[in-house]
Amino acid sequence: MGYKVTVDEEKCTGDGECVDVCPVEVYEMQDGKSVVVNEEECLGCESCVEVCDQDAITVEEE
Repeated sequence: MGYKVTVDEEKCTGDGECVDVCPVEVYEMQDGKSVVVNEEECLGCESCVEVCDQDAITVEEE
């Protein structure tokens, strides 16, 4: 069982909070936006969802 992680580029302001809070480095900053680079590592903790003030991140069970 894994997780599908998406970042809405339209909403993302690039503050990097999700990059900082993620315990398994699912995200990295590219061109001023957060990008999902290690989706298979996602634990489903949703820490990123909680810190994203823009509601740009969704984490769904697959």
